[in-house]
Amino acid sequence: MARSLHKGPYIDPSLVRKIEKSKESGKRDVIKTYKRASTIIPDFVGLTIAVHDGRKFVSVFVTENMVGHKLGEFAPTRTFRAHSGQRKAEKGGPGAAPSARPGAASAAKPAEKSAAKPAAK
Repeated sequence: MARSLHKGPYIDPSLVRKIEKSKESGKRDVIKTYKRASTIIPDFVGLTIAVHDGRKFVSVFVTENMVGHKLGEFAPTRTFRAHSGQRKAEKGGPGAAPSARPGAASAAKPAEKSAAKPAAK
């Protein structure tokens, strides 16, 4: 559920302190945080923030297009390997379709059946 507009965006106070300290010092060090729910504000633009994904820290360079989004959106927590059908197609084993379109083979079957019916009469 989205946060109410009259409340404003949620930004963790400890993260704001780290950002302000980084801006004052002028250093462009990576800022580590676990605060995935914090909203990106214009003050974050140009900084690199390391967001924890549950296993490691993912470096996120903040650009203008990211303003208004959450930090967690840019550090996925799950690693996508592949669907089981994609593994079969790569190996070329049984059940691997030669065409990229799965519906192409099933569309040819009804045409064959309709052509065979008139010949049987």
